[in-house]
Amino acid sequence: MNRISPQVRSALSGLPPGEGEGNGNSAAGTKARPGGEADCSPLCCSRRRACVSAILLLLLATLAALIALVAICGPPPRTPGAQACVTPKNRTGFLCHDRRSCIPAHGVCDGIRTCAHGEDEDEALCRDVPQSLPRFLVAHCGHPASWIYSDQKCDGTNNCGDCSDELSPVCPPCGPGWWRCPSTVFRFCGCIPRSLCRDHVQHCSDWSDEYSCPGP
Repeated sequence: MNRISPQVRSALSGLPPGEGEGNGNSAAGTKARPGGEADCSPLCCSRRRACVSAILLLLLATLAALIALVAICGPPPRTPGAQACVTPKNRTGFLCHDRRSCIPAHGVCDGIRTCAHGEDEDEALCRDVPQSLPRFLVAHCGHPASWIYSDQKCDGTNNCGDCSDELSPVCPPCGPGWWRCPSTVFRFCGCIPRSLCRDHVQHCSDWSDEYSCPGP
């Protein structure tokens, strides 16, 4: 069988002698990835790993900075909602945001800032009294359109005007500083202060404040 010399082969292919063999070896020694991309070199892969490590370190540093900021400055302030409390006189009160000051219920939305930060006069609290007030601050009278502050109920004074706030079944009997009688004074209902007893003025319809009441 006749062999074709390199010169004849190169003449037939149009390439210089030996170039075809080199190109074939080069093509056979290079593996291509799907899509035509060559394999990542060690240098390229190490750069990618370095970039990922740098991003992770940046995220960890940011998280550590946030934790340190919260530890130094404390958590962000929280605006608490209106809460009830009991005043030193054992009446319903409004707890200020300092969690220490308890002001009387009737001191809310009275035009005077009693709490240190004035939250008892906040616009959201006082914009539509009594609808905008918390329920624990409001007591309703016998007439549906009438209302009083909850600490004014059962305080011995006719705040509703029809004595419905004092003659309610939930109201306790007259205290030691009061005398029970059907009062003739519009300000009082079923009890009068003992300081009015034996003052030579009729305050009870049965005159018991002048004849039976022992006085203060």
